[in-house]
Amino acid sequence: MIYEKPVKALMHDFARERLKSGQVFSKAEPVQWFAERFPKIKRATVMIHVDAMSVNAANERKHHRSVRPGSGHDLFFKLGKDQYRLWNREGDPPPVYAETMLAGEPLDGTIDYEAQGEDGVEPVTQREFAFEKDLRNYLSKNLHLIEPGLQLYEDEGVSGLEYPAGGRFIDILAVDKGGHYVVVELKVSRGYERTIGQILRYMGWIRQNLSAGEPVRGVIVASSISDDLKIAASLVADLSLAEYELSLTIRQAN
Repeated sequence: MIYEKPVKALMHDFARERLKSGQVFSKAEPVQWFAERFPKIKRATVMIHVDAMSVNAANERKHHRSVRPGSGHDLFFKLGKDQYRLWNREGDPPPVYAETMLAGEPLDGTIDYEAQGEDGVEPVTQREFAFEKDLRNYLSKNLHLIEPGLQLYEDEGVSGLEYPAGGRFIDILAVDKGGHYVVVELKVSRGYERTIGQILRYMGWIRQNLSAGEPVRGVIVASSISDDLKIAASLVADLSLAEYELSLTIRQAN
């Protein structure tokens, strides 16, 4: 914690100072408020907290692991893209929490682009979703397998695991031993050249909103890397490719 209060508590201070009942605001307002009073708190961290503290922003709240009943995150109500107001406890629907959501089913109407096959991304099966989740969780705890010194990003209760980035989610946001950001994109099966566009978008978002213009690297991890992806990646200096391999050993227990 950078200051005496965590970001969620400071967000309540912002609301008391700047907002009236029914007043509509955008993320730019708390971003400016924090920049003036608490400049060490990152812009992206403020934006993520606005969504995590919006009682009906289901997709964002299910990725913010500290959001639970009584955690102090129930503050705003999301009206639309970048439009919010204070949550009306009497008139608005009750808050949604991760433990009450069905896995893989957005409750706020947000499209899961990967599941829908948008932007040239192949639709994947429910089994593959489960596999990707297991792979993501394992690698987040063993990032040294990708690169020595690599660690999961953590900041003010915001984890680099499924890190929110402009309406989508980075599989893993990490920090290398030099303190630079590394975006890790996972593919449970084969990695194709169209993955380049996906990870470059994430890298650009992190550079614009989190790294203050400092270089951001990317790593694509897949069970196999296509030749087309290797050719495309060869033109991107800060992008590397890696293949994973699973093994299983059986031994007698009696």
